[in-house]
Amino acid sequence: MEYSAAYRLANEIKASEEYQTYHNLKGEVMADETVAALIREYKKLQISLQMAMMSGQQAEAEDMQRFQGISALLFAKPEVSQYLLAEMRLQQAMADIFKIITEAADIDLGLPGAN
Repeated sequence: MEYSAAYRLANEIKASEEYQTYHNLKGEVMADETVAALIREYKKLQISLQMAMMSGQQAEAEDMQRFQGISALLFAKPEVSQYLLAEMRLQQAMADIFKIITEAADIDLGLPGAN
């Protein structure tokens, strides 16, 4: 299998507006160690809560409260809010690309929401 197309795709992703916006905002936001620590905790809690939901378990009330509190702190700062939204847009673009590739390879990953 030839990988040159994959490398071209990687370069196109790096040149995309979604990536450039995300990368620039990440550099600004993560320079503040307090904000960076809050973002790491936010993402850790987000994954934990998502995994609980996917497995049909009830999320811990304490984790939900912490997540909501950290979310409120982070999204109250415009630059952090912009960064997190840019990250979501880039993740969606990457998910779309992954879906296209798996469909081309006729791979069924059995992911929720995938048709």
